[in-house]
Amino acid sequence: MRILIVEDETILRESIVRQLREAGFNVDAAADGEEGLYYGREYSLDLAIIDLGLPKLPGLELIRKLREGSKTYPILILTARDRWQDKVEGLQAGADDYLVKPFHFEELLARMQALLRRSGGWAQPVLRCGPVALDPRTQDVTVRDLKVELTSFEYRILEYLIHRAGEVISKAELTERLYAQDFDRDSNTIEVFIGRLRRKLDPDDTIKPIETLRGRGYRFALQRESAA
Repeated sequence: MRILIVEDETILRESIVRQLREAGFNVDAAADGEEGLYYGREYSLDLAIIDLGLPKLPGLELIRKLREGSKTYPILILTARDRWQDKVEGLQAGADDYLVKPFHFEELLARMQALLRRSGGWAQPVLRCGPVALDPRTQDVTVRDLKVELTSFEYRILEYLIHRAGEVISKAELTERLYAQDFDRDSNTIEVFIGRLRRKLDPDDTIKPIETLRGRGYRFALQRESAA
């Protein structure tokens, strides 16, 4: 999942970026509203975290401009303001949730996961497709209730495919959403990870969870069991 952080407090911004990367997210960061607007418009994102008190372009205006530009990914507000009116203004501008500073990282992560889950049409915290289950909170993956051990990259690819189960995801989209900009886009790394996932999830080749659509990309083909 690719996340944008727009926060002018350097220590807080760097702390959030570090912890999210450790949690397996691909993270872009901006220190002011204008830079955040550029990233928010030009990058393929799954979620944005935006501070209200930003230099150059206030957070509320940044959110409005993103929504006016038809950006539909979830937006989580960070604010040091605890007046209910400020929270209402943020939600009315187009944000989906808010978090008041100071906060614990665990709460930020939980709110992010809830927003990502809802944006993918999932109602329950554990994502289930046929015999495959993925829990974003613990990063546990099971097949027929048996735990499957995945590497970090394998998990990230699987999580994105399951979030978008039934949709065709191109190799380019997977690369943009999961890896840093300097990732080798001409390599066969995605194909290698897809092959590993197939062998780990389906060693007997019986459930066929991931389809390859020639020239188009990949699709997680097992039917959702807990979609909203």
